[in-house]
Amino acid sequence: MSTRVTELCFDANDPELLARFWNTVLHWDSRTDEDRDVRLHPTDDTSFTIFFCCVPEPKSGKNRLHLDLVAGSEDAQAAMVDELVAAGAHPVDVGQASDADHVVLADPEGNEFCVVIRGDFLATTGVLGAVVFEPAAYEVGFFWSEATGWPIVHDENGETAIRAPGGRGPFITFGPPTGRAKSVKNRLHLVVAPPADGDRDTEVERLVARGARRIDIGQGDVSWVVLADPDGNELCVLEPQ
Repeated sequence: MSTRVTELCFDANDPELLARFWNTVLHWDSRTDEDRDVRLHPTDDTSFTIFFCCVPEPKSGKNRLHLDLVAGSEDAQAAMVDELVAAGAHPVDVGQASDADHVVLADPEGNEFCVVIRGDFLATTGVLGAVVFEPAAYEVGFFWSEATGWPIVHDENGETAIRAPGGRGPFITFGPPTGRAKSVKNRLHLVVAPPADGDRDTEVERLVARGARRIDIGQGDVSWVVLADPDGNELCVLEPQ
């Protein structure tokens, strides 16, 4: 059994506020721990949780990872945008065309995301349509496919996508490879864990052999290992689950 994606982690100055915002449209189960960190547990086909971890640092620069939320029609898109703005989002310009068919917003802590209209590619997802790595070098999608066991389901014009076996839940997409250099720690990152009968250190070495590298982000003495993928995006490897 492959290592599996267990969490998408948001760094958050106010985890409870940010979790409430995202749950405006996700409607997942919310649980807060004693450190005020909040985890949203999916009520749809998503196979990982969303974890809001309290950090002191404010957001700096445009995120390299963002979420795509999916609406079923133009009217539904407009209604979702209105609902999210009322909950604390605001429109942002990240260079999208004036006639783009998606709407770019930022959450209350400035994390960019898109509200898109459901098409053929996102036909079978829930509201959470995709976790988007942008920009991303071409090889990054293949690294994550090997890391997670999720097959490549799209490979065109330098952009790739993977999806959980069985074809349910959100996609993870990569690209385009614009070459924009990474300058700060990502505000969002993925967390993976080997299966219950696996071994964390063995999995770390497997990922390093496939292009990851060990990094120090000031994590100290913790039970997980922090790596960077071939594009420098942070990821954490937990103990077996």
